[in-house]
Amino acid sequence: MTRPTHRPARGWRRTAAVAALALAAAGCGIQGTTVPVDAGSAPARVSCRVPADGAAPDAAGRIRVAVYLVCGSTLAQVERAVSAPKGSTAAATRLRVARALLAELQKPRSAGEDRAGFSSAVPEDLTLDGPRAGDPADALRLSMRPDDLPSFALAQLVCTYGTSTALGRTHAAVLGGPGDDVPQRYDCSSDVLTNPDIAQNAGWGDPMAQKG
Repeated sequence: MTRPTHRPARGWRRTAAVAALALAAAGCGIQGTTVPVDAGSAPARVSCRVPADGAAPDAAGRIRVAVYLVCGSTLAQVERAVSAPKGSTAAATRLRVARALLAELQKPRSAGEDRAGFSSAVPEDLTLDGPRAGDPADALRLSMRPDDLPSFALAQLVCTYGTSTALGRTHAAVLGGPGDDVPQRYDCSSDVLTNPDIAQNAGWGDPMAQKG
């Protein structure tokens, strides 16, 4: 006599296993399905371009400056119209320019900049001063150690200062903190613009020799 087959039992076990897997997936927050699952909406696209704001840079005492803001995962340049900084000496004028640029990085974004996807990582309470005795003449002393700043904030400062014509357009910034640390030179390279979190990499800044 031919023994009865147990295929229905195996089929039942296979069905139970599939059901168990589906329940396990559901427990992990994954929806069981036979088609690809949408893992979430894609990041919103941003233009990183701001239309002309109509501000007249040639108005009395107004000049056009450029600052670097965060857009997506990179830095992009934005133009602003500001009052022309003036000082009694070249060093005083330089410090006023640096503070004016810092203020632009800290101010709220315009509606057009927001729509274009711009933001800033520079702390609102950050301040700066000029070089101390023994510092390089182009050094700027921040109220926070440069390496303690958010990486994007440090990159914004470096590229904004490094590309400023009023500051010499050296494509670098010499920055120090409030302590006795030696100011360091931070270069604004294409790598920094496209990958601002390079600021977290040790050795980005080159120590500047102090004068005796």
